[in-house]
Amino acid sequence: MARGILARKIGMTQMFVDDRAVGVTVVESRPSTVVQIKTVETDGYNAIQLGYDEVPEGKVTRPMAGHFSKAGVAPHRHVFEIRVDNPEEYSVGDRIGVDLFTEGEKIDVSGISRGKGFQGVIKRWHFAGGPKSHGSHFHRRPGSIGQCVKPGRVAKGRKLPGQMGAQRISVRGLQVLRVDPERNLLVLKGTTPGSRGTLLELGRRNG
Repeated sequence: MARGILARKIGMTQMFVDDRAVGVTVVESRPSTVVQIKTVETDGYNAIQLGYDEVPEGKVTRPMAGHFSKAGVAPHRHVFEIRVDNPEEYSVGDRIGVDLFTEGEKIDVSGISRGKGFQGVIKRWHFAGGPKSHGSHFHRRPGSIGQCVKPGRVAKGRKLPGQMGAQRISVRGLQVLRVDPERNLLVLKGTTPGSRGTLLELGRRNG
């Protein structure tokens, strides 16, 4: 059985679960199309290649247009692979949608987090900072970051100001509260990476 699909984050809302309001994330996943089947004999591993989000032929590069044409499927904006145990169960052109998951199941979600620009150590690394009053001149700075004579340099990995966010984040064990195949929607308990419109990877948990 396939282990994952791609989806777009629609936004967050609330719903009642066991008479308690909880925050949920709504994601949309239009059915993905099987573009290529890979096996141990031909590629060294078992997987299926899926296309997500159909686009006109002029919206993809010529090599990708040839790839889709050879498979006999419409061009897609995104192409990704998922590992499968039995690739012979699939055929090129098969569609995989939100009905892959069931209500109550727990899945893993990965995506690119929101970018927050250049930030200091207090926001980026949760430093405590210095005194806020009584003549102190040390408020939000990182403080001493190295040694004087030996080794005479700043150690690698030191937590310093810098770019924050816009990184791949994985959230594990989010519960599927609702599955709506007619509208291609999933309702997940909790938050997922990124802002509205972020492309997410939804995957079944191992085991």
